[in-house]
Amino acid sequence: MPIRFLVPFLALACLAALPAAAQPVPSAVVTTPRVRAELVAVAPEGVAPGKPVWAGLAITHEPQWHTYWKNPGDSGLPTELQWQLPGGVQAGAIAWPLPHKIPFGPLANYGYEGTVLLPVPLTVGTDFAPAGGQLQIRLSARWLVCRKECIPEEGEFALSLPAQGATALHQAAFDAALAAGPQPLPAGSTTQVVDGTTLAVAVRGLPAAMQGRALEFFAETPEVVETAGAWTQAWDGAVWTAQVPLSALRSHGPAVLPVVVALEDGAQGRQGWRAEAAVTNAWPAVAGATPVPAALSEALAANAAAAAAAPVPAGGASPGWVAALAGALLGGLILNLMPCVFPVLAVKLLGFARHGGASPARLRLHGLAYGAGVVLSFVALGALLLALRAAGEQLGWGFQLQSPGVVAALAGLFTLLGLNLAGLFEFGHVLPSALATAQARHPVGDAFLSGVLAVAIASPCTAPFMGASLGFAVGLPAGQAQALFAVLGLGMALPFLLAACVPAVVRWLPRPGPWMEVFRRCMAFPMFATVAWLVWVLGQQSGIDGAAALLGLLVALAAVVWALGLSGRTRWCMGALTLALGALLLGWLGPAVVRPVEAAGAPRADARWQRWTPGRVEEALAQGRPVLVDFTAAWCVTCQYNKRTALADETVLADLQAKNVQLLTADWTRRDPEVTAALQALGRSGVPVYVLYAPGAAPQLLSEILRVAELRAAIARL
Repeated sequence: MPIRFLVPFLALACLAALPAAAQPVPSAVVTTPRVRAELVAVAPEGVAPGKPVWAGLAITHEPQWHTYWKNPGDSGLPTELQWQLPGGVQAGAIAWPLPHKIPFGPLANYGYEGTVLLPVPLTVGTDFAPAGGQLQIRLSARWLVCRKECIPEEGEFALSLPAQGATALHQAAFDAALAAGPQPLPAGSTTQVVDGTTLAVAVRGLPAAMQGRALEFFAETPEVVETAGAWTQAWDGAVWTAQVPLSALRSHGPAVLPVVVALEDGAQGRQGWRAEAAVTNAWPAVAGATPVPAALSEALAANAAAAAAAPVPAGGASPGWVAALAGALLGGLILNLMPCVFPVLAVKLLGFARHGGASPARLRLHGLAYGAGVVLSFVALGALLLALRAAGEQLGWGFQLQSPGVVAALAGLFTLLGLNLAGLFEFGHVLPSALATAQARHPVGDAFLSGVLAVAIASPCTAPFMGASLGFAVGLPAGQAQALFAVLGLGMALPFLLAACVPAVVRWLPRPGPWMEVFRRCMAFPMFATVAWLVWVLGQQSGIDGAAALLGLLVALAAVVWALGLSGRTRWCMGALTLALGALLLGWLGPAVVRPVEAAGAPRADARWQRWTPGRVEEALAQGRPVLVDFTAAWCVTCQYNKRTALADETVLADLQAKNVQLLTADWTRRDPEVTAALQALGRSGVPVYVLYAPGAAPQLLSEILRVAELRAAIARL
């Protein structure tokens, strides 16, 4: 069967996977090893004068890392946002959410951990003229992210908002961020310097329900008070008072000191209030200005010295990269055993048997051509993945099957393969003679393209050892990442390279004979089984209507190739009729195939599994519950196998229930930037991924192919 005839279908699948690459998509996300920063915006009533429009930077921190409030405290720098907006649009100040006090040895900082959104109001004037019906937003942001060490980071962001119609995807996040900000208090609050060392603060106008309760205190002006110093508070009737030590390095003497007080466990969650406290007496003499806090200067200098002194391995190869190469090679080998690859490998095995009597040199050439097709396809797919991620797309391994168009194109491809293997038609009967004889004239090209086809089908699978290597690859420089993808392809091609180059293996293959025709017919059934799986995958993406529409189009495709396989005048009459009917069906049913449904992925029959959303893990851990997260996708065969074996085992379910484990499903069937970000935070770039979380412990990453014993042992350690 000439594989080269299937190139148009592979091209169609690739084009369907590239909607983002074909258009100038603004980059809205910057990801570093420490944070994921995303430019987001809402315009619930459209972009027009007098209508509410908000933009902001959403920062998701890795565990133990934090960024800073407008007053960073004893060390740190606040996040800075510089907007580039079209004429007629003005950006306001950041509506800072309430910070947390972050102790660090003898120091204390004010900042944010977990996820924080820094919202900024945009004012649209009457002179605003949308370019192409869009509001183009550009942002240059700088932030300092710290754990024990501090790393200055920055990012360039871009986003387009339609001027007409509502944009409210992130409305809940903005509502929550604005609700988390301090509420203004009426005038009347005061501050007074006592003995030149203490600031006496009196805050008036707080809600009566707060009286008698202990509050947190934050001064908005940096370097005025000792952030980590001991301070006291009390209530004088309805007035909240505090005695706060002045900073020995104070460089400001404002006439009005903005202060924020907060209640950590209020009846409605964390609440805060902001007061403009007038200073009622003179400030003592100030210390010399300190542009950069001493603690921060020391931390940055130490980081720079450590980076300069760090040894660089010879050739630029780190031990982690070498381990990733080994994992990629082993993962590529195991990939040959994955069920999604079997149909193509069976066809390749048939080809080897057909050439069993050929000379060793010719077999080696076929094997090398197949290996080149596999390796170059992995490199090309890796380059595409890295390019799209650099453009701001949140993608991972197997991203092409997140597109309904790709799934439908592959279903058509495998339908043709199955019909050809079953003997319904021969490519030589439906194609011009020049193309029909191409396989015989270019067998090496045919072997190369069979390697391309194998990668197209294998790419959604993640074999053991592949997950960590792929997750490592997306954070490497382009050259090292591409080398890792090439080694992954080499691992997959290695068995056929050995079979082609080792004479003993070739002699083991059975000689060509009548059995090959029977074997060929049998191989049609794995192809049709693959089609059934792809139709099911599309049903998760586009609903039952989309799956039914695809089945109708596949029937039309079968009718077309059957008609073109006839002879004489009947062939042209039936061919023209079936082509016309197929075109009508494509125009009628095609939109239903690629139209996504609102809920991606199939709900699990077991009600114990709930949908994963950002923050669900943290909520469960805060309640003392362990969590098992299943990162899955309908198009991932390994995921479906695990779901029906280890994850459905009665003993495993009993262990999970005994430990009160919260079960969450993170569905990646369709593109989901939040799931992609969560995978990347775990050092992974594809599914399946299984993670066990326990309060106060590091996450446990389980193997891609789950075993009941492994899973029960991990649960027992909770």
